[in-house]
This record gives sequence, structure tokens and C-alpha cells, in this order.
Amino acid sequence: MKLLQLLQYAYLFFVTLFLYDAFSNWSSDRNRAYMSLFLAALAVFMFFFRKKYRQKFQDRDSNKQ
Repeated sequence: MKLLQLLQYAYLFFVTLFLYDAFSNWSSDRNRAYMSLFLAALAVFMFFFRKKYRQKFQDRDSNKQ
């Protein structure tokens, strides 16, 4: 279970990488910057999605005991 929690925070790392890539390519290649912004938004969504469902499964497991 700790591995899933660690992987959840890896999405935040990818958000920072994609945002850096978007801002560094903004003046040279706008299409690549837009793609990086889209991937950053997707990574933020995945972070909250995984966080919600990890908590849901954790609550379900605690209710069984």
C-alpha cells in the first residue's frame, strides 16, 4: 500500500516536469508547449483521482476489521 501512495506523489513530480517543459518551449514551439500543458493537467487529475480512490479503499479495508 505504501508503494501506491508513493506512486501517487510521482504524478506531482511529472506535473513539475511538464510545466517546466511547457514554459521552456513556449516561445520556440507552441504546439509542444500546449501538449506539455495538457499532460500536466492530466497528471494533476490523475493525482487527485488516485488519492480519492486510495482513500476509498483504505476506508473500506478499515471497516472490514
